Amino acid sequence: MDELIKVTVKEDRQLVSARDLHKGLEVKTRFSQWVTQNFKVFIEGSDFTSVVGTTVVNNGAKREIQDYAMTVDMAKQVSLMSQTPQGKFYREYFISLEAKWNDPQEVVKRGYAILQNENAQLRIENTELKPKADYTDKMLANPGLETTSVIAKNYGYSTREFNKLLHGLGIQYKQGKTWLLYSKYQNQGYTHVEPFPYKDSKGLEQVRNTMKWTQKGQRFLYDFLESKGIMPKVEQTA
Repeated sequence: MDELIKVTVKEDRQLVSARDLHKGLEVKTRFSQWVTQNFKVFIEGSDFTSVVGTTVVNNGAKREIQDYAMTVDMAKQVSLMSQTPQGKFYREYFISLEAKWNDPQEVVKRGYAILQNENAQLRIENTELKPKADYTDKMLANPGLETTSVIAKNYGYSTREFNKLLHGLGIQYKQGKTWLLYSKYQNQGYTHVEPFPYKDSKGLEQVRNTMKWTQKGQRFLYDFLESKGIMPKVEQTA
């Protein structure tokens, strides 16, 4: 069947342009007046929706114009109401469109296409979410303490850069050689401070405190940094 008028499909409904139909019916009435006369018996949002079309003016530029997306059922009825020589022709065309659209084989075919699209979209979403899932699953699977240097590496920072970042974000401050959480984040179970043995420049055994992050603290860091647009390397897009 040759296309008499352009038909688009949106949300499993066939739609046509009111301006295209107005032109095809060869109606003598001005478009805006034709709409006023014919659309009052139909329901906006159900039978038609307001859309913006474009037209080319004399200088070749495009100009926006008011248009309406009509259902094929409405277009069929409006064609009959037009009482023009083309009205009957268009009405029969829309009846044929509806018959083909409602054919059981076509309904099954559309349903299968929709299912394929949904599955494809689900695969895309799963692919996009996988890096995040991999990182958070790994993070949450480790019940032990994690050093700032390891977390910094996961974000593509050196330990020094990452500590400065957290300080700049108001999360931690330095006391002596030890980083500690500001009072706002203390007593939340985010970190644990433990002694760290080391040898000084003279080779003498020394001990200083070091802060490590709990599983809960790592989750807090992840959510906080994500809110600032800072993501682990595995989740960063090129």
